[in-house]
Amino acid sequence: MSGQGEPDAVLQGFIDKWLAVQPQQRVALVFVDGAKYPGHFALAALEQELLAAAYGIREPQVAAAKLQWWVEELGGAATSGGRHPLTQVLFDDARAHAIPSERWLAPVLAAMAQLEQGTAADFPAQLQAALPLHGALAALETAWWYGADAAVERAARVAVLNHLLYALLRLERDAERDRLPLPMAQLARHGLSRAQLRTPGAARQQAVRAQLQDLHASWRESAALAGPLSVFRALESQHARRLAQRAAAAADALAALQAGQPRSGLATTLQAWRAARAWQRQLG
Repeated sequence: MSGQGEPDAVLQGFIDKWLAVQPQQRVALVFVDGAKYPGHFALAALEQELLAAAYGIREPQVAAAKLQWWVEELGGAATSGGRHPLTQVLFDDARAHAIPSERWLAPVLAAMAQLEQGTAADFPAQLQAALPLHGALAALETAWWYGADAAVERAARVAVLNHLLYALLRLERDAERDRLPLPMAQLARHGLSRAQLRTPGAARQQAVRAQLQDLHASWRESAALAGPLSVFRALESQHARRLAQRAAAAADALAALQAGQPRSGLATTLQAWRAARAWQRQLG
């Protein structure tokens, strides 16, 4: 998969699950040596495992049980070396032992705390509600790629925005969940019921477009925040931002989001190359 070396075979199944959600990352793999940096891939795959438990399991008790397993796994990995293949790869690297245990546990504890979270009141409340989990993931990733002293504000913000865009893409599918991808203020402003979220209509189009505008404004603000982005985070954010812009201009914004956009081509390759160059420059 990498132009310079293949990730260890034990990672492949988990990397494939991550790439199924973020297929544009295949381009980034050309610029990150899988043989030299197996932990970078393992950490991305671990994030996907945690997010799948936090958002992909509809029964909160089942999700909580899975996340509790990860609390025990990550809490003891520094001593035991881990039982899970991802944990074993990560804690075979000195980076893992340089990161405090609480930073490893923070994303899992945050995921458990927000399992039964309801719909946010407005867009700023959405940002704040998503920050504990996605900010903790960004902090862990930033420490892995750049060291414990690297600022995390920018990575945390774009991680939250990437999540909110992906949640919006699932609007129809998640219309019956307690936590809706659109905040209550948007539902009230456009007179939307849960049933109306599942079918195209003018009110839904206006609400989705307004949400995309809020996301776009927050992405612009994120550029002024401190801290570097990993290659994977940078490419994910650029892909999400372009998709949001394209959807906002479409006749059916939600359909455009769900259709996605090409994940390859010169533009994506150039963005991945720039992200990798920024990473190497940050490392000195």
